[in-house]
Amino acid sequence: MLPVPASAQLRDNAPSPAQRVQASLADISVKELPPEARETLKLLERGGPYQYDRDGIVFGNFEKRLPIKDRGYYNEFTVKTPGVKHRGARRIVTGKGGEKYYSDDHYKTFKRIVP
Repeated sequence: MLPVPASAQLRDNAPSPAQRVQASLADISVKELPPEARETLKLLERGGPYQYDRDGIVFGNFEKRLPIKDRGYYNEFTVKTPGVKHRGARRIVTGKGGEKYYSDDHYKTFKRIVP
């Protein structure tokens, strides 16, 4: 049997892209969220009704800032922004596994919502 090169051993132990994304996400507790985000969480628990037509649409994760999953895994919901008449930049993205993420900058960054 031939020895395995050290570079191959390192690749085998390296985290996957999805693991790197998951590890890079900061956590935010529910109590640290702005009040409007906590209200969106309550709406999610009740199943709506949602104020915006686009609430609940599939979030594509095209920038791969969340763990990589099949298309349709994530959905997005608007978090109201005081003083803004349109949807604003804040969102909660939910995953089919129950995970929830908060973005206050229109998907540039995310924080994993924890209890």
